Amino acid sequence: MPARASDPPPRDAPSIARRPLLAAAAGLGLSFALPALSARAARRRGAERPRSLLAIWLAGGPSQLETFDPHPGGPIGGPTRAIDTTMQGVRIAADYPRVAERLHRFAVVRSLVSKEGDHERGQYAVKTGYRPDPTAVHPALGAIAAHELPAAGLELPRFIALGGGEFPSRGGYLGPDYDPYRVFAPGEKGQNLVPRVTAARQSRRLDALGVLTRSFATGRAEAVRRTRHEQTVAEALTLMTSEQLSAFDLDGESAATRAAYGDTGFGRGCLVARRLVEVGVRSVEVTLPGFDTHAANFTGHASQAAVLDPALAALVDDLGDRDLLESTVVLVMGEFGRTPTINRLDGRDHWPHGFSCLLGGAGIAAGRVIGSTDPDGRARLPADPIAVADLTATVLAALGIDASREVTTAAGRPMKLSSGIPVPRLLDPDSSG
Repeated sequence: MPARASDPPPRDAPSIARRPLLAAAAGLGLSFALPALSARAARRRGAERPRSLLAIWLAGGPSQLETFDPHPGGPIGGPTRAIDTTMQGVRIAADYPRVAERLHRFAVVRSLVSKEGDHERGQYAVKTGYRPDPTAVHPALGAIAAHELPAAGLELPRFIALGGGEFPSRGGYLGPDYDPYRVFAPGEKGQNLVPRVTAARQSRRLDALGVLTRSFATGRAEAVRRTRHEQTVAEALTLMTSEQLSAFDLDGESAATRAAYGDTGFGRGCLVARRLVEVGVRSVEVTLPGFDTHAANFTGHASQAAVLDPALAALVDDLGDRDLLESTVVLVMGEFGRTPTINRLDGRDHWPHGFSCLLGGAGIAAGRVIGSTDPDGRARLPADPIAVADLTATVLAALGIDASREVTTAAGRPMKLSSGIPVPRLLDPDSSG
């Protein structure tokens, strides 16, 4: 793959035609060009489309009490107010008025539990369905989706992560092919995908690279296989010349659409995510950092909500309007929640013993609420607890993936895709993946 950076090319960087570049690359002995998505595949909508996963990661540990499980007026509520939603009797934090108007499109889980209260270990657990293990690196949900779901005709990476993240998802034992392609500044030009030289010069460079590649490969078949050099070059050139790259470009979106998502990096990331799902990418992550509110929890969460609320609402509307929601599983969560108690810095600390997430789209029983936390903060565990491993298994089931399926690692070890068991109440019995 090309370098995973977001530096834009020089303004005078020349464009390079697809055919000459691919012809020159053929001198490397590579055969990598994939067919573009068929017209029929591009038109498919709704449940007939192959399913995709769109995960919104709220990095840092969002407070359940300032998002989807407020307890105003009580000893743990703080200044956070609650508002009604489109789900009868269900209220969420008042900083999310747009999400409140669309909450019926989600299932709300208010009783997630994890054994991991550290940021890195917590993110590993919610993304993989496993606790960290020194003997294996487990693949993230996005990597599993990319591995298990078909993507015929897709020239973009099957797993794309938008925005920064301190602890990125990984392909784990599925191999580096399933690490996400990371875009740190979604919606901006560049991503190191535009050649900085003319077509003629690029052709000469590829010819020279072909000579070195063939020379190195002589008598070194295992080293060639292990380094994946030829495959990496092939994927990079395919990506650089693909018409599907336009999915990263927001110039074709109306000003009204871009405004609905919000003029933020996260808002642009959500809009790019919709475009990627539409073109056939099987797994997309969008990360919103900044929820680690050990101090100034309430003002910090208000600032986060001003970014998350419009972007998430616009994303759900857009997916619905384009008949994409029926084929896209949408997951919104962080690595853990925040303590019922408020510390001396007006903050809340790490709390993996009862936190919230939203789950919607394909295969999900929307309009349901599962679990509840103690409004007085006395009970350590919530009612009807849902283990994070079971949540990951539920996401896989909604995607049509058997979470119990075993994959043999490169070391010969059989591993289940998730250690959890799907939660039937969260799954739509009338939807099949």
